[in-house]
Amino acid sequence: MLVVETIAKIRRYHFVEGRSIKEISRLLRLSRNTVRKVIRSGGTEHRYERASQPMPRLGPYQERLAALLEEDWQGPKKRRLTSRRLLELLQSEGYNGGYDSIQRFVKRWREAKDRDFGAGFIPLSFAPGEAYQFDWSHEWVILDGVVQEAKVGHFRLCHSRQSFVVAYPRETLEMVLDAHDRAFAFFGGSCQRGIYDNMTTAVDKVLLGKERVFNRRFAQMCSHYLVEPVACTPGAGWEKGQVERQVQSVRDWLFTPRPRFKDFAELNHWLVDRCRELSRQRPHPEEKERRIGEVFAEEQASLLPIGAPFAGFTERECRVTRTSLISYDRNRYSVESAMAGQTVTIRAGADRLVVIKNGRVVGEHVRQFGRDKTIYDPWHYVRLLERKPGGLRNGAPFKDWALPAALSQVQGRLLAAPGGDREFVAILCAARSHGLELVEAVCAKALQDKTIRAEVILNLIARALDPPAAEPIPTPDTLSLRHEPVADCARYDALLAEVAHAAA
Repeated sequence: MLVVETIAKIRRYHFVEGRSIKEISRLLRLSRNTVRKVIRSGGTEHRYERASQPMPRLGPYQERLAALLEEDWQGPKKRRLTSRRLLELLQSEGYNGGYDSIQRFVKRWREAKDRDFGAGFIPLSFAPGEAYQFDWSHEWVILDGVVQEAKVGHFRLCHSRQSFVVAYPRETLEMVLDAHDRAFAFFGGSCQRGIYDNMTTAVDKVLLGKERVFNRRFAQMCSHYLVEPVACTPGAGWEKGQVERQVQSVRDWLFTPRPRFKDFAELNHWLVDRCRELSRQRPHPEEKERRIGEVFAEEQASLLPIGAPFAGFTERECRVTRTSLISYDRNRYSVESAMAGQTVTIRAGADRLVVIKNGRVVGEHVRQFGRDKTIYDPWHYVRLLERKPGGLRNGAPFKDWALPAALSQVQGRLLAAPGGDREFVAILCAARSHGLELVEAVCAKALQDKTIRAEVILNLIARALDPPAAEPIPTPDTLSLRHEPVADCARYDALLAEVAHAAA
């Protein structure tokens, strides 16, 4: 095939420079017929289109290949045979031709089939409260001055077109569960069906047709809200076309230009307000004279009522290290020092991490989404300080420990004196047992009285914990004695004298 540049050279050589066809043919190493055809056509582009593709070896097998394609067309699109596989089937029946002939035939046959069926979509209609659609998108935001990618969950009520949008650092299962809690709280109820794609966080296995094996926790969440989950046919995005269109619209309305916020909590608060604002502004696509918010207000009466939110966490077991740390999602978190070497259960939510042992919470932290971070709770190591008080000065968990003002002053005074480490550890143990508020008040009084010693502070704590003395019971006048008895000790003196005389 002649490229545009070669055709341009031929035309300039002939029409501008007046060269002959023979000379142009020699210069460009082309046949004279080719040069002649370019000059006579007057075109600037040459396309070769074969009227018919000869397939001498495929000819006897065309009917068989068409029958295989027709049979294959009836099955799922994901399971259709490739041209390579069709070639192998025909070769087993005696075909000795090439792969290109098979590929060209298959391509033309399927294109013709698509034209016969058309490329349109069937319009869908939903009753109030019947269904919602869910999908993820990836958007760019600026949080605390840093540009980062946010995973945005999109909900859309199919009848009213009311939308709800929430952003997360990840799109893991716990984020999916939390997003549903937030969405149903926003809508004021749930729907009969939820329409999803085949996301791996929710679908464990894709079976024939609409049959799916859903993730256990995801299925529990749907059961909690009385929702029937429905997964789309693979490659059939039009089955949840409403939320697919919403993704692009929301990107234009909310994430262009990139929004700036301090953190995800502030971003999500803004997204909720914007969803309400847009529903008041945007007309309903079918009922043009009404706003989305008006139709949504009517649909709320048809939503399924919701009770308590679903506990949207995932669980896994983990062994605690000798330094009382657990590892989760590429970060480390502290637990109570008594758990060192034991196996605990981690409950990971969208924003919190709770560590459980035998039904008791032994650690709780705000979840981190970076990597290689170590998050300490200094109180987890206070019991260990009773045996190793020297760890208070250089222990990693106690660096930059933000203690209350009075307690921090007491720490500075005690650690400046010999043996102050052990004394302050005793005060910390009291705070762990009796509450930080009480110990802070006692430390403030000790600073005021200038008696900053551990035994004094611990004595004040013990006094504060003692039950108050009972108030005296007032005696009514009717029970008072008219003549109160007078003590006469002379009688006892006489008795003592008698006892002494008898002893003598």
